Amino acid sequence: MHRLLICSLLVCTSLAFQFPFSIPIFKSKDSAHIEQAHVSPRIAIIGAGAGGSSAAFWISKAKDRFGIDVEIDVYERSDYIGGRSTVVYPYDDPTFAPLELGASIFVDANKNLMRASKEFNLTLTAFEDVDSDTGIWNGKEFVLVIESGSYLKSWWATLKVLWRYGYSAPTRTKAIVQSVIDRFLGFYTPDSPRWDDLSVFTERFQWVSLTNQTASDFLEGNKVHPLFARELVEAATRVNYGQNVDEIHALGGAASMAATGASGVVAGNFLIFEHFLQNSSANVFLNTNVKEIQRKPGTSLWTVYTSARSQTYQGVILAAPFHQTDITLPSDLAELIPPQPYVDLHVTLLTTRSEHSRPGYFGLTSNTQVPATILTTYEGARAGGVEPEFNSISYHGKVRKVDGAAEDAVTDPESTVKIFSKERVPDEWLETVFGNVSWVYRKLWQAYPVLLPTTEFPPVKLDQGFYYVNAFEPFISTMETETIASRNVVDLLLHEEFGSGICGALLSGTENATQTTTPADFVLGWDC
Repeated sequence: MHRLLICSLLVCTSLAFQFPFSIPIFKSKDSAHIEQAHVSPRIAIIGAGAGGSSAAFWISKAKDRFGIDVEIDVYERSDYIGGRSTVVYPYDDPTFAPLELGASIFVDANKNLMRASKEFNLTLTAFEDVDSDTGIWNGKEFVLVIESGSYLKSWWATLKVLWRYGYSAPTRTKAIVQSVIDRFLGFYTPDSPRWDDLSVFTERFQWVSLTNQTASDFLEGNKVHPLFARELVEAATRVNYGQNVDEIHALGGAASMAATGASGVVAGNFLIFEHFLQNSSANVFLNTNVKEIQRKPGTSLWTVYTSARSQTYQGVILAAPFHQTDITLPSDLAELIPPQPYVDLHVTLLTTRSEHSRPGYFGLTSNTQVPATILTTYEGARAGGVEPEFNSISYHGKVRKVDGAAEDAVTDPESTVKIFSKERVPDEWLETVFGNVSWVYRKLWQAYPVLLPTTEFPPVKLDQGFYYVNAFEPFISTMETETIASRNVVDLLLHEEFGSGICGALLSGTENATQTTTPADFVLGWDC
């Protein structure tokens, strides 16, 4: 149980550049006009994050396997690939090992990202640091501190959890999370469902109870101690989604606690998405704003307009949050996509000589060692106290040089720290909490969709040949689920327009109707 609690807490603290390859045909927005007459039909993908890059990769799988004749153009308004997954370097020096600025982790159950890391020979690092103490702060005091390291500390931490929450709360929560993971793994099987309407999908496959109520109501309805939900589970939802347990839907709460096997790519998770595109043979247009998408009169084709050109497409995949793109769509389609609020999250990265936060800020004596990982609960504010000034503070090891750098060793390296907060934390606050801070990097993200309880979702299929990957985000939003949503969209689009899909003519995901067993390492899309 102790390891479960440590992993559940620590995974929460880790949730994105140059364009280094030349295999895809790369064009900037200032490139010369591409000829309009093409032998092969084309598919446009808007967005080069997890959803857009993986969509191009799934299309390439169908091309390679079944000879589907189609060309792929990917448009990205930023100057890098990865969307909400990107890195920065301490002291703005690329000879130092990078720090994740956005989406930081994926877990064992995320089979697409795990498989991609293996196929692309990317080195992973584990995030389950069992030697790091973890505390939950309510704005006034630490309601729980879990010490790690020795057997005695482990025993004492477990005893404190049992005393505060009872035995059944963590065990029941673990069972609920495992049940959700087991259902989630069905997305990788040959008979994984396909959907063009998430509202129908959630009802048909019995996800409604996880999306139509808050995490706190769901857990309490399953006899999980309310304090466990509002402290320990809320610590996970606040760091993973910036939302409280009595606001976020139950599926978001369960996803926040799915901790087993947390990993990240050593050189940055964005490399997965660069490799998706590198292996897709797509034409990638960075620094390119898509202005408008319109029907081509008298046809089922689409015209995509950018600041540099226009191009006709047989299919369009929108792989970015629509209301953040400023793209003009036909009014009847735009009306289909309801506004989706996103959480404004301030991410602050810094380096400091302080190996722990200063105890004075937390009202502790000067000789007290503050936990290296600090998560937060809103429970104190519910009781009339103050809200924590941050969602999380986490130490991420020492500054180090990248392997092969001119000077591998760093003399007297500083500690690296990541802070998530609702508001910008000023320099004065950083000095109070950490003392000397030598380097700071700030980023304001529209990081996650607000996952309010709902039974209604945007349409996946907007029109013939036009699909919306991010319709899946109000259901659940992670790097991994974007790759699942894109696989679903690509399969629907290819079947509609070309009569075949990622795994052939059958929408079920496999053409081998006589197959009775599936290999244990089977991952739909990668395998057929």
